[in-house]
Amino acid sequence: MPDGLPMTRWFRGVLIALLCAMAPAVSAQGFPERPIRLIVPWPPGGSTDISMRALATAASRHLGQPIVVENRSGAAGTLGIAALAQAKLDGYTLTQLPMGVFRMPHMQQVAWDPLRDVSYVIGISGYTYGLVVPSTSPWKTLQAYLDDAKQRPDVITYGTAGVGGSPHLNMEQLMALAGVRLVHVPFRGTADNLQAVLGGHVMSAAEATGWGPYVDKGDLRLLATWGAERTTRWPDVPTLKELGYDLVSSAPYGIGGPKGMDPEVVRILHDAFRKAMNEPEHLEALKRYDQPVLYMSSDEYRRFAVDAFATEKALVQRLGLGSRP
Repeated sequence: MPDGLPMTRWFRGVLIALLCAMAPAVSAQGFPERPIRLIVPWPPGGSTDISMRALATAASRHLGQPIVVENRSGAAGTLGIAALAQAKLDGYTLTQLPMGVFRMPHMQQVAWDPLRDVSYVIGISGYTYGLVVPSTSPWKTLQAYLDDAKQRPDVITYGTAGVGGSPHLNMEQLMALAGVRLVHVPFRGTADNLQAVLGGHVMSAAEATGWGPYVDKGDLRLLATWGAERTTRWPDVPTLKELGYDLVSSAPYGIGGPKGMDPEVVRILHDAFRKAMNEPEHLEALKRYDQPVLYMSSDEYRRFAVDAFATEKALVQRLGLGSRP
């Protein structure tokens, strides 16, 4: 005991230090002891919802507890990260994190920060984006679509899963590159958007591969995809890049929890989801929508988030879509 320090104060200080050092181990002990909530910030029935439910089912087996999927659609997929601000730091509330979480803070005032308010657990996959039109549409190719748009500015409509989402930004970039003006119609998610184009309420849709089954059945026509290479599932459909538009997008996504989670809890969750990623039901769900496996460890995902936040800021500013300095 240091000279001059009363015994009671010294003992209390040592006890507090020991308790603080033990806290992480205690909080992680036995985790998880009850069901985990996984927020999917999209409506039921879309490609993300289906693949995330398959992943949750597989991860539940490795964790020994159910993972309950909760859909919170709207706000271009950012309602999940918003919910983390009210969640306890115990690892029982997680969310899917689309690319929009790195973009939206540069477009409008939000009550969360993707670098400050998230514990990054694991990177999982990315999307194959494409532009689809009804099979009855007169546009057989992307060039025909864009040529018509040049002749009729502000007439052709396209739907997306929300303002500020990757499909919206993709189309803004395409319009700038092609010199055309289209009318954006935002929806709450992919399922709503595709029903609108199938019903003739919008003329086209820029979306992730929730349109895959409709393209395969012949209900929708796929004009182009946004990947670096043609897809294995639709090899006859060209990419934007090979058509002369320097635009590639896959929008990696993953899972995160509230900032300040116990590192051991993060590790337990990471390991369970890492195993689940390679389970047959998850791989089959990804294959259904031509989505790649894009694994990132917790540290890699955190570094990706820092880079994506800066990249998305530059993109928003270049397109003139930001409302914040």
